[in-house]
Amino acid sequence: MKKIEAIIRKSKFKEVKEALHQVEVNFFSYWDVTGVGNEKEGHVYRGISYSTSEIQRRFLSIVVNDAFVQPTIEAILKSAATDSVGDGKIFVLPVEEAYRIRTGEKGETSLN
Repeated sequence: MKKIEAIIRKSKFKEVKEALHQVEVNFFSYWDVTGVGNEKEGHVYRGISYSTSEIQRRFLSIVVNDAFVQPTIEAILKSAATDSVGDGKIFVLPVEEAYRIRTGEKGETSLN
């Protein structure tokens, strides 16, 4: 089992969610975060300068069986990309064990 953490543009969330559902990843957690990135230039909108180094992003946390790791990563990569600086990052971490609270099931079957 692996935990996949992805930080994506908020504007791409709907596309990423749909892409994850297409590869049968139907459960994940997400929340809004603010981060500091490599973008150093600001943008001007209606005469007001906005810093783009502190940008709102969406953080996704997904735990999947080993067979779903690569399809999950590919779905995020394809659906979240804009080919611009600031598209985000994906991290893959090992998961030692998982439990379903309702039944006490453990291991990969607890993720179904």
